[in-house]
Amino acid sequence: METRKLTTLADLKFKPGAIVELVNLVEAKTISNFAAQQVFAEMFETGKSPAAIVQEKGLAQVSDTGAIEALCDQAIAANPKSVADYKSGKVAALNALKGQVMKLSKGKANPALAGEILERKLKA
Repeated sequence: METRKLTTLADLKFKPGAIVELVNLVEAKTISNFAAQQVFAEMFETGKSPAAIVQEKGLAQVSDTGAIEALCDQAIAANPKSVADYKSGKVAALNALKGQVMKLSKGKANPALAGEILERKLKA
């Protein structure tokens, strides 16, 4: 059985304020919760600041309504069965479409905004 050395606070490569910076990036919706996990892992490995990691890795969340609307239009056009399912009352089909938007955006679209736009477009 392998013995693992526990990391203490003194062993961390990043400053304690970096955690606050990371939380602020999530609360400001600059990055998603998923991206925050990636940023934290990189902070742990390298000691770099969250903002530097987000910039280097292109992890900033897209909240541009126009860009997300275009992705929603693509997802709707490419998934007529999910659209029909949603319109027939299967609310879970919206998640399938939102998943397609996230895939098209390579995980960068703001998922809450994508869901709102999809709902609006499907109810029209």
